[in-house]
Amino acid sequence: MLRTPLGDRRDTVSDFPVPKEQAPVNKNKKFKIKVRFDYRGVPRPSRFIFGGKKSREVAEELRQRQAAMWRNVPLQGVRIEDTDFFDLYSVYDEIEDDVLFYAPMELTATVDSLEDCVRFICREEFKRIEILEPAQVSLSSRELERIFFKLSEAMQQRLREYELK
Repeated sequence: MLRTPLGDRRDTVSDFPVPKEQAPVNKNKKFKIKVRFDYRGVPRPSRFIFGGKKSREVAEELRQRQAAMWRNVPLQGVRIEDTDFFDLYSVYDEIEDDVLFYAPMELTATVDSLEDCVRFICREEFKRIEILEPAQVSLSSRELERIFFKLSEAMQQRLREYELK
C-alpha cells in the first residue's frame, strides 16, 4: 500500500493521477504544419534569337508549377490546405557572377504523422517548418525510430539522384 503526502492510501502506483506534462498529448495523431520553400530561379540562356528567360521569370514559373503540383497531386497522409506566395527577393551569386531571384512559398498542410513531414524537409527548396498543432508532442521510441528510418531512406534516395546527375 502506498501513501500520498496528504495521508490517503493508494493500492498501486497506477492509482495516482498523471500530471499534465506526462500525459500523452497527441492522441488524434494529426499535425498541422506550415512549410516554407524558396524556389531558385536560374536564368536560361536564349536559343537562337528568342527563348531565354531571366532569373525572375524562371523563379516565378517554377513556384507556380510547384504550387500546382502540391495542390493537384494527392499524397497519402497529406492534405494541402493553403498556399501563400511572398515577394521575390534577390541574392548576388559570386560563383555565377549574377543576381539570382528566389520565389518563396508557404504551404499549410495537415499530415497524419510526423513521418509524412519528411517528404517536405528533404527537398532542396526547403527553408523551414513550423508545427502549428498540436502545441506539444510526445513520441514513443518506436515512432522516433520510424521517423529516423524514413529520413534515412529519403537522404539515400537524394544521394542516388545526385550521383546520376
